[in-house]
Amino acid sequence: MKEFTIGKNDAGQRLDRWLAKTVPLLPAPLAQKYIRLKRVKRNGKGSKRDVRLEVGDVLQLYINDEFFQTPNRENAFLSVFKPQLDIVYEDEHILLLNKRPGMVVHPDDQERVNTLLTHIQAYLYQKKEWSPYWENSFAPALCNRIDRNTGGIVIAAKTAEALRIMNQKIKDRELTKLYLCVIRGEMRPRKGELKGFILKDENKAQVKVYDHPVPGGKTALTLYNTLATEGGLSLVECDLITGRTHQIRAQFAAAGHPLLGDGKYGRERDNRQFGRSYQALYSYKLRFEFTTDGGCLSHLNGMEWTVRDIDFVPQYFPQFSTQWSPQD
Repeated sequence: MKEFTIGKNDAGQRLDRWLAKTVPLLPAPLAQKYIRLKRVKRNGKGSKRDVRLEVGDVLQLYINDEFFQTPNRENAFLSVFKPQLDIVYEDEHILLLNKRPGMVVHPDDQERVNTLLTHIQAYLYQKKEWSPYWENSFAPALCNRIDRNTGGIVIAAKTAEALRIMNQKIKDRELTKLYLCVIRGEMRPRKGELKGFILKDENKAQVKVYDHPVPGGKTALTLYNTLATEGGLSLVECDLITGRTHQIRAQFAAAGHPLLGDGKYGRERDNRQFGRSYQALYSYKLRFEFTTDGGCLSHLNGMEWTVRDIDFVPQYFPQFSTQWSPQD
């Protein structure tokens, strides 16, 4: 319990608005609940949220100490009242989540609260499966990441053992991640590979593709298969053999078939024509194919998950979409 005495600078404020300023990490819905439950007392008694505070009022807050911390990236999960997660699979070691386009995976200088990792932490904290305030607590971590405007399956580790094993499996390519994308035009041949060398430009936050080795460049290999062609667009499935920054986006653009909606590597004219404001790219299928011991994750070997709710499939390929059943 913490106690506050209202001075002249705070007098005249509504109780709920004073509480929001005093305990900024406390989510507004939870603050309202605490007021109703009389865990916020004014002069020893419960009070309504819209009461005006007066000089000399004594407020007693029966609220967990962690909510009184200074807001930062590490405790931002406390301000998430109802975590927004599309859970594809969960067990005691990992979470598989369908990240929607528009959400960043990690907190940064622009976004602290509405990130995938923050919502994961809030979810596990509220389930009492994890807390940073436990001694030697492990922090949930992401095993792979996806750009803000790309959607798809993201793997989160709930334990240190799972993080170590999954990171090694990803490094050793013991799992397959397939992407769907929409490109302008049609690839020739319809099935094949894109191979080149990618060099990252840190200043421009983008990459350039070369057909020959360059200093600092990294090999990039993408296998692709055209699933449908309609209205000057193609729906393509991609298998990333390497995992370079913006690999799919940059390689298809370099091949003369940029992704629809891509503002960085695509064509603004095409994007406007089709009404697409972000890249049509989705990490839609994940398959575990362990060739070595999986430890606590061994039960996942041979399992596969597919996300079907992808907006651009029915939008641009309605005929293909009607045949694209969950059993495919």
